Amino acid sequence: MADTADHVHGPATRFCAACAAPLITRCVDGRPRPACDRCGAVVYLDPKVAAGAIVVDRGRIALVKRAISPARGTWTFPGGYVDRGEPVDQAAVRETWEETGLRVRVEGLHGVFSYADVTVVLIVYTAAVTGGALAAGPECEAAAWVEPAAIPWAKLAFPSTADALRAWIDRGAR
Repeated sequence: MADTADHVHGPATRFCAACAAPLITRCVDGRPRPACDRCGAVVYLDPKVAAGAIVVDRGRIALVKRAISPARGTWTFPGGYVDRGEPVDQAAVRETWEETGLRVRVEGLHGVFSYADVTVVLIVYTAAVTGGALAAGPECEAAAWVEPAAIPWAKLAFPSTADALRAWIDRGAR
């Protein structure tokens, strides 16, 4: 599995958005947080939300091989970041189209995956194909239909990828 330490989002917060003074680290609400000594503002760093889809067709799932960092060259189900104001289930549908060329219908919420010290919260849905043909999108090296027994466990992109797929299999792979 890929190292999630390189899964960083943007530059470190160094200056106060309210008054432009340099930030320090202060304990607020029992946690170290960026804070401003000049105006007292506290920066609460929010997680990044990602949406994914376990796309099922005739017992197989669609997997894509990542062509971008982080975790370039590893496999995952289609997914990506949710845009501000975008419903999460629609983000999963959009990301699936962009990465696989498949049109899908969300069938249900599969699970929410989050981990200590990881900035991404992944919301995964199950989905069924309604159109299109499986093909690797611009951020993917490859796309493939994979039987559950052939999932490349040692080459999966993130711990959340493996956890979501294990949970899907444990629920009967449907």
